[in-house]
Amino acid sequence: MASPNLHIFFLPLLTPGHMLPVVDMAKLFAQRGVRATLVTTPGNAARIRDSLERGSAGGRVEVLQVEFPSSLAGLPDGSDTLAASGTPEVTEKFFGALNALRQPVERLVREHAPDCLISDTFFPWTVDVAAEFGIPRVVFHASGTFTLTALGAVIRSCPHLGVSDDAEAFVLPGLLDHIEMTRAELPEFILSTPDYMKEMAASQFKSYGIVLNTFQELEPAYGDKVDGLKTWSIGPVGLCNVDGADQAVRGEKASGDNAERCLSWLDAQAPGSVPYVCFGSLCRFTRAQLHELALGLEAAGHPFLWVLRDVDGSGAAELPEGFEERTKGRALVLRGWAPQILILGHRAVGGYVIHCGWNSIVEAVTAGLPMVTWPLFHEQFFNEKFVLHVLRAGVPVGTVSCRIKEEERVLVGREKIGRAVARVMGGGAEADALRRRARELSTMAKKAVEVGGSSHRSLDDLIQELIGLKKWK
Repeated sequence: MASPNLHIFFLPLLTPGHMLPVVDMAKLFAQRGVRATLVTTPGNAARIRDSLERGSAGGRVEVLQVEFPSSLAGLPDGSDTLAASGTPEVTEKFFGALNALRQPVERLVREHAPDCLISDTFFPWTVDVAAEFGIPRVVFHASGTFTLTALGAVIRSCPHLGVSDDAEAFVLPGLLDHIEMTRAELPEFILSTPDYMKEMAASQFKSYGIVLNTFQELEPAYGDKVDGLKTWSIGPVGLCNVDGADQAVRGEKASGDNAERCLSWLDAQAPGSVPYVCFGSLCRFTRAQLHELALGLEAAGHPFLWVLRDVDGSGAAELPEGFEERTKGRALVLRGWAPQILILGHRAVGGYVIHCGWNSIVEAVTAGLPMVTWPLFHEQFFNEKFVLHVLRAGVPVGTVSCRIKEEERVLVGREKIGRAVARVMGGGAEADALRRRARELSTMAKKAVEVGGSSHRSLDDLIQELIGLKKWK
């Protein structure tokens, strides 16, 4: 369906877990003939350049750049991504810098006259910019409908206020699934809501609707509306990267020879034998937790591929003495960025040790991989409940505290880690059931984006609505 006269601005949050799905989303719109323009900073534009330069069937995504106001917000140069801040927390300074982007973005809207703004929820001011120019603002959330519904239910009903301590369980209200949580598993923004989160919530209710990287069959019980707003599920958006070359350049370039090394190493492993271990771009561990993780993986007895970022914040990512020598040959530790989509889709990979970021969950589902869940902060514990109790596609490693600061988390011992990996990667009825369920979900994901599939139709519906709004302007 061609829509050459429809022009959409895409404004993603400046962090990979939000940036990458929005880039993929823009590609999907471009494939339908929509003029898709991504608005971001020069540093982030450089990080995604290779992915965008490959283009997409039916059209390319344009890029407009705005300078990140680091000095104005009191941030050091090079801080135009949340990953560079050394913390997953959106600080007041970083949020102030995001707010300071309003004026240059408003100027671009005036100059280029888009018909719609699709912006991350962390840009609440875009609803006012859109209203000023008489166009709709659609919110992008890097979550699914289950988690957004559950978060909203907790915020409204406050069931955590009725428990006696952080370890006492309560039932999430208003859900079709019976889900229990503890106060210790709740994100800090629920326990003490910062002002910027209140701004984001207020702006959402004034928006035209919500677009998500999920698909109807993944969350059928949670409908096509979130908080009463029309919602379009158009994922998995990563499936727009149809061949190995597209997948290899998605996101940043792989560090050094990481892409070649990991794929060559995986080629030598038995089918389904390797757990993939990666905690995203923002997750950090204490050195003690890092050592327990390393020793737990070693004790599990399976070959493993571990993508290791600067997980302790020191730049060293120091592993236990002798670990790499002992695991040489049956394990590969990669430092820096790696081609995750290619890795997850490799025949040798049989499971995913995951931090429960939504983007990564959708990628695991798409690849048909059961998960070892290890949530750390933000809404990741809600996502874990979804994987374990709704999808029935994983086992927990046993984390009990939702904390941004790594030193405040409860240590997960090597024995728990080894047992969880063995449950997913081993033989027996449980592992077989997990693998079977993961394959079912993968089939659903791929059908959703095919012509006539639920996500394909949802994207068509959104485009047609936006065309209709344009006609009535």
